[in-house]
Amino acid sequence: MSTIGAPEGWLDDFAHDGPADNENSKTGIIFVHGFTGSPASMRTWAHYFVDRGFTVRVVRLPGHGRTWQELNKVEWKEWPARVARDLAELRKKCSKVFIFGLSMGGCTTLNVAEHFPVDGIVLVNPMIHIPGIAIKFAPIISRLVKGLPGVGDDIKKPGVTEWAYGKLPTKGVMQLNKLLTITRAGLQHVTAPTLLFHSTEDHTLPVSNTEIIMAGLINAPKERIELTNSYHVATMDFDAEIIFERSLDFVARNRA
Repeated sequence: MSTIGAPEGWLDDFAHDGPADNENSKTGIIFVHGFTGSPASMRTWAHYFVDRGFTVRVVRLPGHGRTWQELNKVEWKEWPARVARDLAELRKKCSKVFIFGLSMGGCTTLNVAEHFPVDGIVLVNPMIHIPGIAIKFAPIISRLVKGLPGVGDDIKKPGVTEWAYGKLPTKGVMQLNKLLTITRAGLQHVTAPTLLFHSTEDHTLPVSNTEIIMAGLINAPKERIELTNSYHVATMDFDAEIIFERSLDFVARNRA
């Protein structure tokens, strides 16, 4: 795992405004990657919508896409704030705005949807908690070691990488846990229609994440789709086309 060798520009923010003569240009979609990952994990999905005339934003969350040490210097509030900035910008030019999130990007998407009106959200293997007791010792661990082995590139498809960090920044994990805890407590405030994709074989997150989210979204129309031929980073895996096609249908149904 490494950010070295990524296609030019794929570790950065990406913005595309749909052509004025295409009605899809009035629908904006924000794509949000996962923890220690990069915008590269969302670019193919984003370009699927670009090719159909949509207005698209792929965000680079603070601390990502550069060096793993930078993720030890970020506070959790910076992640939803970054997405909310693009949401405010797209509201000025688009009649409908959706947010699509992968893993921690799914939690960030939920956090934004708890505080701002969104026309719909799509979550791929979203994260909402860190199970087990190890997280309780995170403050001690972070003082002893700055980075642990990375968790990226859980992809079934051979030869594919998300250009994630090879290290798991320990102080960053503490901030991640704050985001997860606060967002989980506010799930009842999400009212946006929600489409959730869950890989039946995910080596990064247990299924409890999906179950907690589905149970907590008590005020949002919701649908869950299982992916049987992908691991955690399903946006780059064998089931990617299923995600792309079903999310397109979801947008069409919820912007009418």
